Amino acid sequence: MKPADKPNGHPRLQQAAGAAVATIALALALAIGAVTSAHAAANIVIVNLNDPGVGFNDPTPATPVGGNPGTTLGQQRLVAFQNAAGLWGSTLSSNVTIRIGASFVPLSCTATSAVLGSAGANEIWSDFPNAPRANTWYPSALASKLAGEDVATPGQPHIIARFNSRLGLFSDCLPGSGFYLGLDRNFGDQIDLVTVLLHEFAHGLGFQTFTDDETGQEIMDIPSIWDYYLLNNQTKRTWVESTAAERAHSAVTWRGLSWNGPRVTAAVPQVLAPMSNLAVSGSAAGQAAGNYEVGDASFGPPLANPPVSGQLMPVVDQGDGNGLACTPLSALNALAVRGNIALVDRGSCDFVTKAKNVQTAGAIGMVVADNQPGDVTGMSGNDPTIAIPSVRITQANGVSIKASLQRRSRTQSGVVASLGINQNRLAGTDAQGRILMYTPTIYSPGSTVSHYTTETKPNQLMEPSINDDLTHDVTPPRDLTYPLLQDIGW
Repeated sequence: MKPADKPNGHPRLQQAAGAAVATIALALALAIGAVTSAHAAANIVIVNLNDPGVGFNDPTPATPVGGNPGTTLGQQRLVAFQNAAGLWGSTLSSNVTIRIGASFVPLSCTATSAVLGSAGANEIWSDFPNAPRANTWYPSALASKLAGEDVATPGQPHIIARFNSRLGLFSDCLPGSGFYLGLDRNFGDQIDLVTVLLHEFAHGLGFQTFTDDETGQEIMDIPSIWDYYLLNNQTKRTWVESTAAERAHSAVTWRGLSWNGPRVTAAVPQVLAPMSNLAVSGSAAGQAAGNYEVGDASFGPPLANPPVSGQLMPVVDQGDGNGLACTPLSALNALAVRGNIALVDRGSCDFVTKAKNVQTAGAIGMVVADNQPGDVTGMSGNDPTIAIPSVRITQANGVSIKASLQRRSRTQSGVVASLGINQNRLAGTDAQGRILMYTPTIYSPGSTVSHYTTETKPNQLMEPSINDDLTHDVTPPRDLTYPLLQDIGW
């Protein structure tokens, strides 16, 4: 998985009908040019905010790639933006042209990590003409659609998008892992820019709450349109009905929030698959016996019924007793996992490398125990040669299972793991079949609440990370992004 976005600062706040106006400035350059994408349902304009010679105007020669005909780096960036705008434009309906103020600028990065970019509503409005709900914040593009006229401040874009101009091009900014500018998803080891843009544009269109998800405080005591559909799974009240303290608590409660919008809930059975399950049993399992919720891998075969079952055998290749499986397994470890399910620890190398090494040693499946506290999440990567199923469990569950493995004796049958699915529950949903939102117990700025859970299967565009198996679809039966936008008024 790759980081999808980072906070873009506060949007400008506007209230119509003579109400008080509060403005929090966002730095904006003058538009150098505007390029329109032609769509059947909505017109989206990319407003070029870059200075000459940089960003969209970078004259560095480039070879056309993956359906992108640009012959300079700047041209190819703009074509990718136009393509993503076209995909959204053909999906949405609005008689007001949507303006995206866009730029490529240097953003924070190191040799091993980087901010890809960010996007969000430039202004938010309440009590505009034809507003479906009074005293409620709407993003500028949606407010304009609903009003039937452009409510944005003259000269201002509806959405602001900034992306990292240095990514993959310099030794101190994820070298070799830059944006793939083709339009065909053949991104290999690079980061598919169109996918990232589809995600970020969705935030700007309204896939976010404007209520502070850390404190629960509403802006000017006005709720976001989102807050009518965020359901607290403990109190059974929406965020609009909740106190600030209740909102803040639900944002850091695993599975604490569900989306209660009718369009998304109706589409969930078309899109999501049964949830994956790890069953642990055997005479040595002790208190570790039972069913575990797991994170799925984007590589290897999906879990299915009947499950893949076998003895759970730990890989031990570190002095502290852990097993990373980052190099080919020793003869002893290979003997232990052959025909069995390998238990390895997260860390030091990617998940695909671990799966490849245990598969080569003869394992029929892999369980990865996390190396830090947190909730269930998936595993990224892509290798068509991986033929065994893999799942990821939390650090706490890993500790419990490892303790059982250490207690087993020669007279016991050991610990048996079964990797299968729960036909009675869809992945990433609550008990009523509503999709869960991303509410990790450790607050994640810019990701918490305003994304879908990482437990969905297949992976969804609006998870907090960009997964390699995503398509360029934003609608069912592949994706649930557009139904949520429909719930809030699109």
